[in-house]
Amino acid sequence: MRLKDKIAIVTGGARGIGKAVATLFAKEGAKVIIWDLLNEGTETKTSILDNGGKAEFTKISVTDKEAIKAEAQRIYKTYGKIDILINNAGITKDRTLHKMSEEEWDAVIEVNLKGVFLCTQEISKYMKEAQYGRIVSAASNVGLRGNFGQTNYSATKAAVIAMSKTWTMELGKYGITANALAPGFTLTEMTEQIPEEHIAGIKAQIPLQKAATPMDIAYGYLYLASDEASFVSGICLTIDGGVSR
Repeated sequence: MRLKDKIAIVTGGARGIGKAVATLFAKEGAKVIIWDLLNEGTETKTSILDNGGKAEFTKISVTDKEAIKAEAQRIYKTYGKIDILINNAGITKDRTLHKMSEEEWDAVIEVNLKGVFLCTQEISKYMKEAQYGRIVSAASNVGLRGNFGQTNYSATKAAVIAMSKTWTMELGKYGITANALAPGFTLTEMTEQIPEEHIAGIKAQIPLQKAATPMDIAYGYLYLASDEASFVSGICLTIDGGVSR
């Protein structure tokens, strides 16, 4: 029970990596509040409750500043604290540089970058008051090395790493750690549409010769959100099977 009695918000927690994080955190004793726009959030919440965990689901956009403010206030009034924020929500709209539209650029920046900023800006206020907090934000190994056709996505993930380092300096004196986590290729609902031969080619480029599962990534989040990582801040934990060696 490494997160016993902690209050944890997981954005994008309805499915994929976010679902694995929410499920694992609940198993480790946290009360998990899932923020997502997808209806699957109800199923994830129900699954956690059925397995003896504690969870809520709120349909919310991480780009809606007023909704974030209202929901954070509600959580704080209900539980008296917010211990953990996992900034996991994100989207992709891949296109090569000269084919990418301004709308595709703006959409990814809005969710993956501004969304992380808005959630952290609001929730860290409550962490400052409590003199305790764990903020872990989803980067990606493409934020470290780039990726063909992902100008927008890789830019946001590199920015998340830089923001986390900045927040380390600004929030550390309040007992708040801020870290990023950079997954590599992970098998989720989003990858089910990729042809098997293409997935095989990706796996062949990974030193461990396999893709990550959502739970592989969730355990990294668990470490950074736990008190075991109380002196870990400002890092980007890369979990990609050795690709970014």
